[in-house]
Amino acid sequence: MDKPFAITLDVGSSLANRTGSWRTSRPVYLDRLPPCNHACPAGENIQGWLYPAESGDYESAWRVLTADNPLPAVMGRVCYHPCEDACNRGNLDTPVNINSVERFLGDEAIKCGWKFDPPAHESGKRVLVVGAGPSGLSAAYHLRRLGHQVTILEAGPFAGGMMRFGIPKYRLPRDVLDAEVSRILDTGVRLKLDTKVDDILAAMREGHFDAAFLAVGAHIGKRAYIPAGTAAKVLDAVSVLRGMEGEERPMLGRRVVVYGGGNTAIDVARTAKRLGATEAIIVYRRTREKMPAHDSEVEEALQEGVMIKWLSTIKEAGDASITVEKMVLDDKGFPQPTGEVETLEADSVVLALGQDVDLGLLKGVPGLEIRDGVVQVGPEMMTGHAGIFAGGDMVPSERTVTVAVGHGKKAARHIDAWLRGRRYTAPARHELATFDKLNPWYYSDAPKTVRPTLDILRRQSTFDEIVGGLDESNALYEARRCLSCGNCFECDNCYGICPDNAVIKLGPGKRFEFNYDYCKGCGLCAAECPCGAIAMEPEKI
Repeated sequence: MDKPFAITLDVGSSLANRTGSWRTSRPVYLDRLPPCNHACPAGENIQGWLYPAESGDYESAWRVLTADNPLPAVMGRVCYHPCEDACNRGNLDTPVNINSVERFLGDEAIKCGWKFDPPAHESGKRVLVVGAGPSGLSAAYHLRRLGHQVTILEAGPFAGGMMRFGIPKYRLPRDVLDAEVSRILDTGVRLKLDTKVDDILAAMREGHFDAAFLAVGAHIGKRAYIPAGTAAKVLDAVSVLRGMEGEERPMLGRRVVVYGGGNTAIDVARTAKRLGATEAIIVYRRTREKMPAHDSEVEEALQEGVMIKWLSTIKEAGDASITVEKMVLDDKGFPQPTGEVETLEADSVVLALGQDVDLGLLKGVPGLEIRDGVVQVGPEMMTGHAGIFAGGDMVPSERTVTVAVGHGKKAARHIDAWLRGRRYTAPARHELATFDKLNPWYYSDAPKTVRPTLDILRRQSTFDEIVGGLDESNALYEARRCLSCGNCFECDNCYGICPDNAVIKLGPGKRFEFNYDYCKGCGLCAAECPCGAIAMEPEKI
């Protein structure tokens, strides 16, 4: 008879300690998309550059930042930071002051003279960029990084586009703008000023360009019919702001009325105060809640003495006064006239009713579709004519510097692929790291730093920069307020909390992995992960 079959287990062996068969779900490490990254129109890896900034490695942070956006010192001043509106930290105390840290890194780069690396190779392809505004500069930078020869043709006397001719110096000092433009040109991008393109196809033929990116800004002020006397001084906002870049500043008088409700109207009114106007009045047809201008700029204008007449429209302009009619909003929110009028003294009236793009360079180009004054483009930012791409103010979109910079980057990637006979496919986005996926128990209150501002008297009389930057200690503090939403930052919580010793440390910068032979799927690691970088997945049967 055969001997009985028996197995003896050594209680000290790994087989005896394995618990994997008890699990109904298992933990997995994953990367989620931070909401700040998701909200950035320029597609910045915000969490990616905040991480090295936390440790004081500012140059590394700047290089991560500028992989997406070559104008951080500019963006740190003029971006309306939708990233902060999306920041999960706002559910705890206040959002991370991302914009301030971006400005600090941009200013640090200018101070230290950091430069962009030259392209690793030359493609031999030539690309024409029309317009040296934010979208054109962004596209030129990214195309040059990809090894293409890039030439920018700019109609104006200086680079910068609406950053220079539409944003006042008190918001964007020109030395900052010039420094960041120069750094882009140092990579080998060619810039030709005072060179207007009237025929894009001819320009491409004459320059032997393989592709073109059109980034003509909205420099034409919209007009409205206002009955005016022969002596009435009626100007457009774009011309006024552009005139600030010349040697002779525009003469607006002591009493200035601005007609409109956008950011440009606010900028003109604040500029008028700095030029010596005793009264700068904005006339707007709707209420403050309906005003398209950003609330922070409206508040700053009111602080500086700008007055706003809500629910009003200009009926007539004379040589020393205007007639204003009171409006009411109907049940759909549209302003309706009341017939009730009043007279305001005014030396000049500035129309800030929006801007149009000069599309004259596109005449005779087959395949293009122009609708509502802008060029229609596909998902690749290419127009209906092969090889001609467009972005910024020229295409249907929100008109901000950040959006324009994002267009330039996106177009550059598609232009590069098109030149190589390929298609660019953006990487799939991770699941969004929403606040409910975090464990905020580990974070204490740490409200954000408020940036210093210039005193009111100097704001009213000079074009000195209004909002100051953070110093190094404040920038470090802000960077360290980041919650690292959705991405492991090696806090060791999972390693320390696991009752089964199933978490394995892989070394600095390499994160962790699970030993599923020991893990019983209790879920403590996922529950205690502060940044939501662990999820529980059902076991496959």
